[in-house]
Amino acid sequence: MIRKQLPFATIAVLALVAAPLLLEPFRLSLLAKYLCYAIVALGIGLAWGQGGMLTLGQGVFFGLGGYSMAMYLKLAEGGGLPDFMVWSGVEELPALWTPFANPVFALGMAVLGPVAIAVVLGTLVFRQRVRGAYFAILTQALAAAMVILLVGQQGLTGGTNGMTNFLDLFGADLAADSTQRGLYLVVAGVLGVLYLATRQLVHSRFGRLLVAVRDGEDRVRFLGYNPATVKTVTFAASAGMAGLAGALFVPVVGIISPALLGVVPSLELVVAVAVGGRHALAGAVLGAVLMGYAKTAFSEQFADGWLYLQGALFILVMTLAPKGIAGILGRWRSARTT
Repeated sequence: MIRKQLPFATIAVLALVAAPLLLEPFRLSLLAKYLCYAIVALGIGLAWGQGGMLTLGQGVFFGLGGYSMAMYLKLAEGGGLPDFMVWSGVEELPALWTPFANPVFALGMAVLGPVAIAVVLGTLVFRQRVRGAYFAILTQALAAAMVILLVGQQGLTGGTNGMTNFLDLFGADLAADSTQRGLYLVVAGVLGVLYLATRQLVHSRFGRLLVAVRDGEDRVRFLGYNPATVKTVTFAASAGMAGLAGALFVPVVGIISPALLGVVPSLELVVAVAVGGRHALAGAVLGAVLMGYAKTAFSEQFADGWLYLQGALFILVMTLAPKGIAGILGRWRSARTT
């Protein structure tokens, strides 16, 4: 297994290390953004590919992490109320915002907040044996409700515009090339650590139990295990990854808004995982990076029709390779060894 993963790992490490040397700051920042999406895709690959839970609302957890970090960055600027609160007529800092002046609390909430919500939701849903399309629709509805809530709370969240104009992070100028290069390395490092940890989890006894739940939940229950607990833990882990990705995304891109965490962005992430190959963690990561790049390239070259090209790319891959790019590479590798 290690020998099979070695070529991918070598290429990935070389590419990530060489990127700061080969790419201009703007392109490097775009790559960092794609890697943030790849962290979310890794969680989707764990929940959907390994556990069979099609989650269409990862944007909710991504947004919770992003807003937690954005609240800290706004308060760290000093100078009284955040700009959007002044424009909204807020005269005093809401009590909800006060703890986020502490960076440890903000980072903790970026991860633990999504995990807590996923645990509560998973406990309620999986105990009732809700699964398949019903679970997917439920998570999609959660994403839609989250957007409505954020838009309606103009004074707390910035409404439709969200939050932007962040100046510095821990004293470093976010507009400086050196800061963006450092953020890229942090994002790449976090993705690498999470990938290795998730891969270890998948190949552990818990991972085998998770796959068994996916393939035959009733059989696992008859053997004395509780599938609801297994699925809840997995769902919570994927939510925590999405929250951490959102926290990293904000200083990299410089904005967080409801448009980035609704139903459509959540669906795009699921499509990216499907294109890469949902049964392979590396495929989920690769799919997120490739779809992010394709979205940027298509929008730059074909401003009026890039959505159609992106959809055509998805249809092409799913028609010719239902198991995604990882499936194509797997067949090619098998053909070489026979």
